[in-house]
Amino acid sequence: MTETDRNRQVVLKRRPEGRLRPEDFELREVDIAAPDDGQVLVRTIWLSLDPYLQLRAQGHERYYPAVDLDAPMLGGAVSRVVESRHPGFKPGDIVEDYTGWQDYALADGATLRKVDPGLAPVSTALSCLGMPGLTAYLALVDLGKPEPGDCLVVGSAAGAVGAVVGQVGKAMGCHVVGIVGSPEKAGYITDELGFDAAIDHRQDNIADALDRLCPNGINVYFENLGGPISECAYERMAHRARVVVCGAITEYSAENPQMRSNLQNILFSEARVSGFNIFSYTDRFEDARRRLAGLYANGQLKMREHVVDGLENAAEALPMLFEGGNFGKLLVRVSDEEGRGSGL
Repeated sequence: MTETDRNRQVVLKRRPEGRLRPEDFELREVDIAAPDDGQVLVRTIWLSLDPYLQLRAQGHERYYPAVDLDAPMLGGAVSRVVESRHPGFKPGDIVEDYTGWQDYALADGATLRKVDPGLAPVSTALSCLGMPGLTAYLALVDLGKPEPGDCLVVGSAAGAVGAVVGQVGKAMGCHVVGIVGSPEKAGYITDELGFDAAIDHRQDNIADALDRLCPNGINVYFENLGGPISECAYERMAHRARVVVCGAITEYSAENPQMRSNLQNILFSEARVSGFNIFSYTDRFEDARRRLAGLYANGQLKMREHVVDGLENAAEALPMLFEGGNFGKLLVRVSDEEGRGSGL
């Protein structure tokens, strides 16, 4: 960092009407702030793009605090410490926190987490060993309660959360069926991740495919989709099935208000439906991360990354999440681990 360096930030310019679009954001430059006591100045390496950002930008404060207008867009990031006024961190440390869409950020040393580069590539701290992986593991194990031989159906199965759900389910002895949006993704989850079967919702008849692949019904449905696709799954619940509602990406935007009542299907199958909020499980993070790291180390957990280079391209990349354009965990490479900007 030099005296002439500036901090680029992508700020939320307006609340979206429907789906987030690039014009809802603005790129600006500000001075790089100096840390106070207890703070750490970090330079962003990897930035995570996730569906929940739509809710935060819209202002759905029941689940997440809203992103302030004219403030940097929030989001998880892996960064390198540039300057520290906290005893637990030193320059060069790799850390993870919700420092947002910017080149540099001031982080509270109390919330920063060190990332061990020797454990796995540091980008995995935002994917299979980070929030998506923790969400997948804790939601499936605690609420889905899978048992050997269960039929587990995973929505958005090639995504960052769904991919981990399926692999953890296989490790626990389940028959795993994933719902994806292309033949390439179908091949990926079966050939590389070990899912037993895949359904391409753009080409296959979902109802017929579920009848064929889950002849005794669905024991665990990991809900990431919502809308008509999920309706087919709810109609095929086994007795006392468990439904884990982790997300509903097709319904996050007002442009997709497709909803039908599933109450009768849930009633007659006596299914147990549980909503999942990862921030209610913070005391379990380290145990879950340790278990996921063990799966990663022995080859039972893999994660594909879809990398976009440059902070300035984050707003253009975000819509991929809602259009099925990303293949794997969507990340923005803001700089390299030595602190050089991407592409330099």
